[in-house]
Amino acid sequence: MRVVKLLAILLVLGAALLAGGHHYWQSRLAAPIAIDEPTLYEVPRGAGYHRVIGELAADGVIADEWAFRLLTRLEPESVPQLRVGEYMLEPGMSGRELIGLLGSDRVVTYPLTIPEGWTFRQLRQALAEAAKLDHETAGLSDAEVMALLGREGEHPEGWFFPDTYRYHKGLSDLEILRQAHRRMETILEEVWAERVDDLTIETPYEALIMASLIERETGAPEERREIAGVFKRRMERGMRLQTDPTVIYGMGERYEGRITYADLREATPYNTYVIDGMPPTPIAMPGRAALEAAVNPLPGETLYFVARGDGTHHFSRSLREHNNAVNRYIRNR
Repeated sequence: MRVVKLLAILLVLGAALLAGGHHYWQSRLAAPIAIDEPTLYEVPRGAGYHRVIGELAADGVIADEWAFRLLTRLEPESVPQLRVGEYMLEPGMSGRELIGLLGSDRVVTYPLTIPEGWTFRQLRQALAEAAKLDHETAGLSDAEVMALLGREGEHPEGWFFPDTYRYHKGLSDLEILRQAHRRMETILEEVWAERVDDLTIETPYEALIMASLIERETGAPEERREIAGVFKRRMERGMRLQTDPTVIYGMGERYEGRITYADLREATPYNTYVIDGMPPTPIAMPGRAALEAAVNPLPGETLYFVARGDGTHHFSRSLREHNNAVNRYIRNR
């Protein structure tokens, strides 16, 4: 009987010690991490759970490394598959919450904005300067980039929708391009389906070219459809479009802020003072409003427009009226 009582006492003590040990272990996992302000932490590519725990302990973020290592043995289902990326650690966060965060999709992201009217060259420069991106396209030609996107042989200009895209550290710049390209394809398809019947343009790609001209000509929302209308009527009458942004695009990197009469007469594939119709490709990345204007031009009689100098334009029906407007807004200025 005495042996039985002793065994019973030992079992009770063992259970109590086990319960107490388990409680203490859980309390260490639930303890707040040791940071006083939001702290950026990165899970590097190829890092496993034990390596990350070791780094956090070495940095003083967690105090009881053993408790987190024990987690893989006693509660393996609680140990998430860590995801590569940057995470923002917050003061007061428990160790368990920290581990959960590092296995979640709540990575720190950064914005990359593509403004309406940018060229593909400007987009590539912005991607190259985005420090957190993986620059997979560095050193590649435009043709090579398009081939990687599955668009071999296509000219890149105009095919990337201007918007703000978010990315996390380590994402490829090619993925940003892929997202922007898909969006432009989708939106162009939607806009083309809503086109009016009497257009002079015949394909979605021609609509993309026209929208790029509209985008580069004005930033005033109320003018886009009227400019589209001017271009439509000029094409219907066999008149050249004579839009300065095509001259600038044809000049390429030679453009330094102004165009001369010699530039207007220079024969480039894009100079609409020289060529008939539209240029062979878009000259910029148009937004949705410019695309919508391209397929729904404003009816009217105007055939000319000139910049007032305040971001808007004066529209004219006749060459005489246009020349007067040029004298008023350009030559006098």
